[in-house]
Amino acid sequence: MITVVGMGTASGAAPAGDVAAGAELVVGGRRHLDAVRLPEGVRTVVLGALAPALDTVAEYVARGRPVTVLASGDPGFFGIVRALAERFGPERLDVRAGVSSVAAAFARVGLPWDGAVVASAHGRDLRTAVNVCRAHPKVAVLTGPGAGPAELGAALRDDGRVFVVASALGSAEERVERVTPAEAAARDWGTAVSVVLCLDGARTPGPVRALAGVRPGPAGWALAEDAFTHRDSMITKFEVRALALSRLGPRPGDLVWDVGAGSGSVAVECARLGAAVTAVERTPDGVGRVRANAAAHGVDVRVVHGAAPAVLATLDEVPDAVF
Repeated sequence: MITVVGMGTASGAAPAGDVAAGAELVVGGRRHLDAVRLPEGVRTVVLGALAPALDTVAEYVARGRPVTVLASGDPGFFGIVRALAERFGPERLDVRAGVSSVAAAFARVGLPWDGAVVASAHGRDLRTAVNVCRAHPKVAVLTGPGAGPAELGAALRDDGRVFVVASALGSAEERVERVTPAEAAARDWGTAVSVVLCLDGARTPGPVRALAGVRPGPAGWALAEDAFTHRDSMITKFEVRALALSRLGPRPGDLVWDVGAGSGSVAVECARLGAAVTAVERTPDGVGRVRANAAAHGVDVRVVHGAAPAVLATLDEVPDAVF
């Protein structure tokens, strides 16, 4: 049996005690191993590269010897439970979950998180997390090397968000700091960051929900023209919009450009489907209409005033789809 113990985010210090009692092998990060009472003569493996640690666990499992794995928070939430279940089967696991770093971070700032979208940038492409942060008002980003508060702040410095950076949750060195993306980009945060909350301050509490996470998709799309403010019927007609949306396929984590946005009807509909959207419009009154339509439908659309194609070279982003 492999006992997986989540530690350290619910209270002011990592728990010490007999969580590893009876184990012949204990696997965990250095700070987790230092925080528990280890049985005499037990073998320990400090987690670094995962594959060698799993190979050592396999040796003990093959002989029917008890193993304890120590992890932060809830090890079933973007944690080591996935790798253990895939390698050894869930029936061999006794998971004792703690409070996840995401839940702990929201608790520290007194906010509900049933409406939060969680994105992992640990060992993954940061741009997905960036696009989710741009499109949604309440996002928790699990960070990693090269994908921490500084990199996230550099990508989001112009998007009007506030960061809550939670470091070393549950330890004596715990810090929870509110900063702007620009302030985050200018700092060296080290390796202790647990999670970054990316918040739109005006909409952080959010509505009462029946579904957690990403907001439900719209009940309908390809809205009628009268759902938008437009000038002299200069708007992409709903039949064309329906075909365009099916071809663009906007999803959470994607970035869509709407070039020559006009009223912004395509931009707004892509945002309603969960994508991050940049709308490019050359006329000042058109820029105002796009912003008004986005606000009327409760979505975020970044509006860039300029003429294509020249203005496209100024956009520091890579789109997944372009209309």
